[in-house]
Order: sequence, then structure tokens, then C-alpha cells
Amino acid sequence: MHPLADTGLLLQLGQQTSTALTRRIAALTAALDAAALPGLIDLVPSYTTLMLTLDPALADPAAIAMTARHFWLKAAATQPAPGRQVTIPVIYGGERGPDLGDVAAHTGLSSEEVIARHAGAPYTVVCLGFAPGFAFLTGLPPELETPRLAKPRTHVPAGSVGIGGVQTGIYPLTTPGGWRLIGYTPSILFDPDRA
Repeated sequence: MHPLADTGLLLQLGQQTSTALTRRIAALTAALDAAALPGLIDLVPSYTTLMLTLDPALADPAAIAMTARHFWLKAAATQPAPGRQVTIPVIYGGERGPDLGDVAAHTGLSSEEVIARHAGAPYTVVCLGFAPGFAFLTGLPPELETPRLAKPRTHVPAGSVGIGGVQTGIYPLTTPGGWRLIGYTPSILFDPDRA
């Protein structure tokens, strides 16, 4: 546990991301959220950490840390509820997937094999970040790992599907970005006006 000034705590919960760690962090996040601890304002789960934002006037950081430890140990002994599975249609290659050939060349696979392996893998949302609604997804088959672009693009259209190192993701908004674009989805993944 690391203090973040007087307004937060950063819980280091593992060293390497995994599906089991992601689920356990999700269980801890849900338990702390349900506990409605005084002064606990926000919870931000990530790959191996959980950040707790505190109101220093109301929070007792030591008590919150003790409660978090209790829930963390309890999360190890319980089976987390299964997450919701979502199927997202992706159109691979072409104008909106300009890096598909580069990924194929880097991996030694054909474009068709890249598509089949990318489309056939189950992914898990580990955290949100970079841009509103951008979900970092783990579960990319290791043979598809491809480095990010040396020079990021200044304009990546919303819906673009990319590979960045060991992860994949879908750009929910038009933003700059440095991931290898292999396709796109017509699905709207982030709507700030939706309640």
C-alpha cells in the first residue's frame, strides 16, 4: 500500500497481470464499493493495482486499508461472479485496418490467420483509461503481440480496433493513438449522454 498524498491510497495487488488477478481486483473493488466506507470517494482498478480516492476530512486511511486487506483476503477464497460477455462485430483490414498486413508480417502469420486468432480469442476488460470509454483488453493470443507504432497517428477514428504490444482494444472516440489498427467496429462503445 502506498499513500497518494492525503487524498488516496494505491494498493499494489500483484506484479503481473492475469485473468485471476483481474477478477480478484474486481471482487475487491465491488466489496469496497458496497461497503460505502466514510470518506471513500472513488475506486480505480487497473492491471495490478487499485487506487482509492479519499476525502481527507472524512476518511480514516488506516481503517480503510484494514478493510481493504480483509476484503482482499476474502476475495482469494471466493469465486467471483462471472462477468458479462459481450460480442462486438469487427470488420478487419481495408481502409480502417491499415496495419493488418504489418501485424501479419511481424507475426509470420497470414492476414487471415491474424483475423481468425484475434476474432476467436476471449478478452477481459482490465481497466479503462487513455480516453473516456477506452477499455484495455487482455487475452490477446501471444502470437499476435506486435509493438506499437514508432510514431503515433494524430487521428484514429472511433471504432478502430488495434493491437498494442500484449493487449488489444477499441478506440471509442476519435483520438490520437499509436496502436496497430487491424479493423473497426460499427458499434458505439461510449456515449457520454447515455445514463
